[in-house]
Amino acid sequence: MSHDQTFKNLILDYPHHALAFLAPEEATDIHRASIRSLREERKIARLGDRFKILDVPLAVNWPDGRRAVVLFVVEEETETRKFSIHRLAVYCLQLAEEMNTDRVVPVVLFLRRGRFRTHLPLGTEVTTYLDFRFLYRYLPEMDAMAFLTSDNLVARLNMLNMRYPPTDKLRIYHAAQTGLVILEADPEKRLKYADFIEIYCPLSDEEQRRYRDEFLANSPHREAIMGFTSTIREEGRQEGRQEGRQEGRQETQIDTLLRLLEKRFGPQPATLRQRLDGANTEQLDAWILRVLDADSVEAVFQTPPGNH
Repeated sequence: MSHDQTFKNLILDYPHHALAFLAPEEATDIHRASIRSLREERKIARLGDRFKILDVPLAVNWPDGRRAVVLFVVEEETETRKFSIHRLAVYCLQLAEEMNTDRVVPVVLFLRRGRFRTHLPLGTEVTTYLDFRFLYRYLPEMDAMAFLTSDNLVARLNMLNMRYPPTDKLRIYHAAQTGLVILEADPEKRLKYADFIEIYCPLSDEEQRRYRDEFLANSPHREAIMGFTSTIREEGRQEGRQEGRQEGRQETQIDTLLRLLEKRFGPQPATLRQRLDGANTEQLDAWILRVLDADSVEAVFQTPPGNH
């Protein structure tokens, strides 16, 4: 799963925590509000597809009626250089028009260091006709230690992407793990976001040993943490073995195909192997079978009619 999708899932799974962390200025008393994702609405989904924006539009409604529904547009940027304030402004304007509202709060979460525009004024030296701004969280400059005991799960997990001394890595890792145990009771979600922790704060074998000895030995959450981290690492090992078997099968297929081609049509150029390296196992199987009947090398690789 991509990093972008991982963060989108985090926001959708914990929208109250996400908005409290990302947009505290606009999210007062957010725990009392009802939040609905708009991503499944067809007209909103089409907007996202049109602008290729990795967004999570949320409709937030406070029950006491003192505020009308507010639309929050949350965008995550793994690579800061790809962020476009123009794209975000266009999307928000289109969203406001589609939903017939002016109450839109754009929010951007930046994971990596880089420069980005925070203000887009459109106009001349006489008048500014459009003044677009957005809320943002720039994780590389945020102090992870400030969230060490936070009861906001989105903040606890995102400590891993914040600023902290290398000597505090295991302490931050442990705070994220214990936060997951304390704040999430669902075993499936615990496992899901234990994987999040492993992605953004992987430990070497030596660090894992130190973590067990220095942090887990006397922790009341030792059993829970060791349970889901062991599952995550075993799944990772199994995926690695499966990928290795797949790569081994492809190598065997390529060797077989090259031997058959040389037996039937003579020596082949070295560049052919490079071409075969990019093929999947199904395509290689098809070419191997085709060698038996083809009257030339070109015929082996020719796309059959109707398969364009």
